[in-house]
Amino acid sequence: MLIIIGFIVVIGSVVGGYILSGGNLLVLIQPGEFIIILGAALGAFVASQTKYTMGLILKSFKRIFGDPASSKTYYLDTLALLYALFTKMHREGVISIESDVEKPESSSIFTKHPGISKNAATVNFIGDTLRVYLTTGAPEDIDNLMTSDMKIMEDEELLPAHAISHMAESMPGMGIVACVLGVVLTMGQIDAPPAVLGHHIGAALVGTFVGILFCYGFFGPMGAKLEASAEEHHFYYNAIKEAVAAAIRGSTPIIAVEYGRRAIPQTFRPTFNEMEERLKTG
Repeated sequence: MLIIIGFIVVIGSVVGGYILSGGNLLVLIQPGEFIIILGAALGAFVASQTKYTMGLILKSFKRIFGDPASSKTYYLDTLALLYALFTKMHREGVISIESDVEKPESSSIFTKHPGISKNAATVNFIGDTLRVYLTTGAPEDIDNLMTSDMKIMEDEELLPAHAISHMAESMPGMGIVACVLGVVLTMGQIDAPPAVLGHHIGAALVGTFVGILFCYGFFGPMGAKLEASAEEHHFYYNAIKEAVAAAIRGSTPIIAVEYGRRAIPQTFRPTFNEMEERLKTG
């Protein structure tokens, strides 16, 4: 939603300021310039991708126009789920959670937190980590395994962000291409009256304007939005990592989730009392 609001503000500010300055809006409507800039940029964009990265880009559109589920409530639900798992481990032994991590879809712990259990990446991150611990009984490498998992998830999320940012950077150059072609057309009519030449020169300059506007007003923010989304997801998984690592090291359930709470960004971090109240409800 915020990105839509931002785009509206960009368009309103540019068009509104132009009209208030006495500009003729019809001059900016140059279909040929738009086709050259957008078509060339899109062609170069597609040419620079692999099937893998193109698939990631197509999947990322919902993240561009949506927001991560980051909220205090979402973090509290995650801590509550982890606390339930850690408590069961602490009371009944590590082997007691085998069925929970092997079949989370039928686990009473996971199904009690549908907002978390519906996120396959989160369930796999928690389940795979605990599954390794169940299998080996050795906590030494678990922290490194989670760090490695988090890094590849973040790197994969950043690929679409970098691709769109690179396309944004090409927009001013494509705008210059459109402008130069406009100048070429103008030079072909050098004997035309000044009013006609002025119209053609103005149309050519629209290409430069459109390229810069699309770069900094639209596609640049889209790439930045994907980067911010990847960072928010990294914060979330880092909180899970700290809690799980503490539990595997032998910390009590409440201390383990406290490690997780301390890793939550300040904006979303619940107080200890808020977390304690949430844990009481399961």
